[in-house]
Amino acid sequence: MEPVGEARTRPSDPDELRRVADEGLLLGELDEAFHPPAGAVPRAPVVALVGSAGGIEAVSRVLGGLPEDFGAAVVVLVHLAPERVSRLAEILRRRCRLPVVDAVDGLPLWPGAVLVAPAGRHVLVTPDGAVALIQSGEFPPSRPSADLLLATLATAVRRRAVAVILSGGGHDGATGATAVHALGGTVLATDEATSERWEMPRAAIERDAIVDRVVALEDVAGALLEVVAARVRASA
Repeated sequence: MEPVGEARTRPSDPDELRRVADEGLLLGELDEAFHPPAGAVPRAPVVALVGSAGGIEAVSRVLGGLPEDFGAAVVVLVHLAPERVSRLAEILRRRCRLPVVDAVDGLPLWPGAVLVAPAGRHVLVTPDGAVALIQSGEFPPSRPSADLLLATLATAVRRRAVAVILSGGGHDGATGATAVHALGGTVLATDEATSERWEMPRAAIERDAIVDRVVALEDVAGALLEVVAARVRASA
């Protein structure tokens, strides 16, 4: 597909994602569909950071501990009211070294770049290494849905999936994390002492041995570096 103009095309690689983030552009405002050619997206690990109440601070601290050359793609999902205008990408952009952009339909998952789930949309991961967005509607009550994100992530990338359950109320994410575990991925959850709200991490922990590591919030970034490095070595 030919771009309609340099300022209106969607970024197709990490350098373009960084340029968009640096310029403060909102990908949700772009209308040019991007479809990466087959094989263009690296088969890197994909990390999903999910949370609800207390999740913004938790995600900020995790991303703040990751280096610019982080070897995995990252998807961030924090529950938001569908009618709310989200500034989460803008907030996170100021708090970490990675490029952070709002997710849009068809955007590829590039290592070292962060895509943020927008309000009013569920985020799905597709087998070709991109994200798809669908209207959230009224159900499930937790929106965007961590379960939908994690379940599609598990089926799309299998052993390369890494789910991180952060602070939040309710039990969203536990079923999706179970799918990640069942298909060979890795599941991390924060401990009670460092979670503002522990219901979401606890719901995953209380499942049948699906959580690989329960860690303090300040140790999540280090744990991710270890897990991602091991996945990259295993796939080399």
